Amino acid sequence: MIGAIAGDIIGSVYELHPIKSTEFPLFSERSTFTDDTVLTIAVADAILHGTEYAHALKEYGRRYPDAGYGEFFQTWLASGTSAPYNSYGNGSAMRVSPVGFAFDTLGAVLEEAKKSAEGTHNHPEGIKGAQATAAAVFLARRGKSKGEIRKHIEETFLYSLDRSLDEIRPVYTFDASCQGSVPEAIISFLESESYEDAVRKAVSLGGDSDTLACIAGGIAQAYYRVLPTEILSAVRRVLPSDLLSVVEEFERKYL
Repeated sequence: MIGAIAGDIIGSVYELHPIKSTEFPLFSERSTFTDDTVLTIAVADAILHGTEYAHALKEYGRRYPDAGYGEFFQTWLASGTSAPYNSYGNGSAMRVSPVGFAFDTLGAVLEEAKKSAEGTHNHPEGIKGAQATAAAVFLARRGKSKGEIRKHIEETFLYSLDRSLDEIRPVYTFDASCQGSVPEAIISFLESESYEDAVRKAVSLGGDSDTLACIAGGIAQAYYRVLPTEILSAVRRVLPSDLLSVVEEFERKYL
């Protein structure tokens, strides 16, 4: 899942300052982790220790209250209940990559992705976005070709993946919904030639850059297997020790 986290950190600089190019510095002094990373690690922690996803999300969200959560998630964090709020935002997809790495059958991945989403994002599109992302990670991890991944996502989730980034980029704007960002993130992976290229392509769409790069980065890690050393080193410099320890525990068990 460190590929998803790296994508978040790389994209963090461009969320409020969108660009339409793949040529940009990967890291700067403003590069940071956001809610994408915090909640991805919360999902990983829940898997590792068998806790309920909603409990882990609330625990980590409250531990890092200034990570950049959406308005409805912030309200949920502050509430005394863990009831979902019918969201179809891309928060369910940005945090789900650990599910695709941890479970051994596609059926289990889809069921766990649903569980990880519906604590907050119980709208059908919110669940669908999480399941599509987790399925792409799982299929990539199992060595499926990009053509096979594309076909499965299109047929199972009815996402349109036949558009090119060159067609999407000129008209694409910030969209925090699953249906308006998960397909674009998957296409960024499908058109990529390496992990870094996938993240650069996702950021270059000029939308919700940290989340697009987080989703694309998780799939790309599963497919390409190896991340550049300089990216791994930068991630480890940015993450606080408590978050990094969960990443390392997860990698020891599942990667």
